[in-house]
Amino acid sequence: MSPAALPHVVAWHDVDDPALPLVVLLHGRGSNEEEIIGLASLLPAGASYAAVRAPIAEGGGYAWFANRGIGRPLPDSLRTQMDWFRSWLDEVAPANRPVIVVGFSGGAAFAGGLLLDDPGRFAATAILFGTLPFDAGVSTEPGRLAGAHVLVIHGDQDQVIPADLLAATWSYLTTDAGASTLAIRDQGGHGISPASATALGEWLGDQLRAATGTAS
Repeated sequence: MSPAALPHVVAWHDVDDPALPLVVLLHGRGSNEEEIIGLASLLPAGASYAAVRAPIAEGGGYAWFANRGIGRPLPDSLRTQMDWFRSWLDEVAPANRPVIVVGFSGGAAFAGGLLLDDPGRFAATAILFGTLPFDAGVSTEPGRLAGAHVLVIHGDQDQVIPADLLAATWSYLTTDAGASTLAIRDQGGHGISPASATALGEWLGDQLRAATGTAS
């Protein structure tokens, strides 16, 4: 089966309401959509929450792209899977529906790729305990994310993602990218702590209010 023909397996937190913004949760490498959709119960109302299963079977779970090392996607694989994902997204969320992508670990790299590939498509993007896909065929030129709203959370004790990639991601998103970035250091390791989930919820609430034009 060609990558473009792969089915899209999606878990919804509740019945999708097309009148609400769409928040898409992207799981980490080796995980699946059922594991990350539970995060939606900790996040604010006012959105439809969906979790998409990554397309590549790996390690008892699924991965978003083939890579040449942790956090380093192969450009052709990233391109193919981004196009596959967008075929689903553009069907469920027409251009006038706000979309916020929240990615964890490998899902963070994929979310970052989607954002860098088409910055204007997303109302906001959260990069959680992961890295941007540098040298993977998407632009990281200065000012690329001007006007974008980004949350980045990194763990001080993260022993999974290479430190150089974490540092490069933090530096780019808080300086050269030109994005409106909220950057948070978590005292823990490679996982979404209660404090990080709270910070994500608060940031996401702000983004949903901005996307819908409602008062805080």
